[in-house]
Amino acid sequence: MKVVLVLGTGAQGSAVARLLEKEPVVDKIICADYDVQAAEILAKDLSKAVAVQVNAKNVKDIVRIGQGVDIIVNGLPINFNMTVMTAALELKANYQDLCMTVIDGKDGVDSTRYMFTEMDKKFREAGVLAITNTGSAPGLANVLVREISEMFDSVDSIEMNVYEGVWSKKFIPFWWSPDVAFEDMGETPVQFQNGKFIKTEAFGNPVMMKFPGIDKEIRMVDHNHEEPITMGINSETCLKGAKNILFRYGGPHVELSQALFNMGFLSKKEREYKGVKYTPFDLVIEHSPAAPKYKEEIEEIIEKGLITEEGAFQVLVKGEKDGKPMTVTSYVNAPGLIEAYQKAGISHESYLTGQSAFIFTKMMLEDAVSQKGCIAPEVLDSKARQFFFDEAAKLDITFDKEVKTQDFASLRG
Repeated sequence: MKVVLVLGTGAQGSAVARLLEKEPVVDKIICADYDVQAAEILAKDLSKAVAVQVNAKNVKDIVRIGQGVDIIVNGLPINFNMTVMTAALELKANYQDLCMTVIDGKDGVDSTRYMFTEMDKKFREAGVLAITNTGSAPGLANVLVREISEMFDSVDSIEMNVYEGVWSKKFIPFWWSPDVAFEDMGETPVQFQNGKFIKTEAFGNPVMMKFPGIDKEIRMVDHNHEEPITMGINSETCLKGAKNILFRYGGPHVELSQALFNMGFLSKKEREYKGVKYTPFDLVIEHSPAAPKYKEEIEEIIEKGLITEEGAFQVLVKGEKDGKPMTVTSYVNAPGLIEAYQKAGISHESYLTGQSAFIFTKMMLEDAVSQKGCIAPEVLDSKARQFFFDEAAKLDITFDKEVKTQDFASLRG
C-alpha cells in the first residue's frame, strides 16, 4: 500500500487527490498546504486523506510531514520546486511537479540543464524517480510529441499550438494559477531554432490559425513555456534530432495579458506613484480571482453563462520517413468546461491538466516506469508512454492523428 503527499491543494493538486482516493493501492493521502483550511476542505471529502499545514519554503517542514511517503506530488508554484525536490531526496520519495524549475542566478535553459544533470545524478543515487512538468502542457504534450517523433526517421520541426477559448461572463482571467499564468505571459519566450536556444519577444510573431470545429481564425503568439527547453535539450536522444521547436498560445486570456503587458502591469520592477512604492505584477495578482476549484464555484460560473466554450490543442511535427518529407498533425480531445463539470465536478483545465498529472502519479504507483533519476515526460520509455495513453483513454482524453507524406496522400488513425 502506498502513501502519497499532495503539496498544494489548488485546482490541480485537488484534482490529483480526488483521483488518488479511487486507487486501491493508495492507503493514505496527505493533503498539505500553508492554507490549512483549503487542505481541510479537500480532505474532508476523501476517506483516505488527512489535512496538514506545511511551510513549503522549509525543507525540514516538508520532511516532517512526509515521513513514510512513497510519492510527492508538487502542485505548488515554480519557486517551491527546488525545496520540495530536496525534501524528496531526503525522504527517498518519488517526485513530480507540474512546471519547470528555475534556479536563482540561472536562466530557464541552464536551470533545466542542471535538473537533467546534477539533480538527475542525485535522484539516481537515491534510487528514486523525479518527473518534471507533468500536467497537460507541459506533460501530456511531451509524451505525445515523443510518440509522434518515433514515427519519423528524422525530425526537423515541432510545433505546439494551444488555443484556450473558454471565456465566461463571470471574470476568470485563467483557469489555472494566475500567478503562474501571468508570470509566463510576461516572460521572454525561448524557442529552439536551428539547433540553438533563442529568445523572441513576448506576444511576438503572431500568426492566424484555423483549427477544426472553430469557425474563425485564431491569433496565436509566441509564449514562454517549458516544452521547447526540455525538448531542445533532449532532442538528439529522444526526438530524432529535431532542430526547431516552438510553443504558441492564443485566446482571450492572451489578449488580456498582452494589454496588461503593454501597460507595464506584468513588470516585477518596483515603481513609485504619489510617494507610494508598488510592484505592478503584485497588484495584478492581488486583484486576480483564483482559479475555480470547488464544484459550487464552477456551477455558479456555468449558470451565469459562457461567452465562448471552445479550444484546440495541436501538435505538429515535420520531418522525413524513408527519404520522403512527412508531416503529422495531432489534436488532443478532452471534455470542455460543461462536460468536465458534469463528469467530475471540476473545470476543463483541472480535468485535462489534473488528470494528466494523475496519470504520471499512477505510473509511479504501479511501477510502470523503469527509469530513475530526474527526467522530462518525453524521456519516458515506450512502455510508460503506452501506459499514459491507455490511462488517458479511460478518462476520455484521446488523440486524433493525420499523416501526410510527400505526395500529400492522407492517412487517418
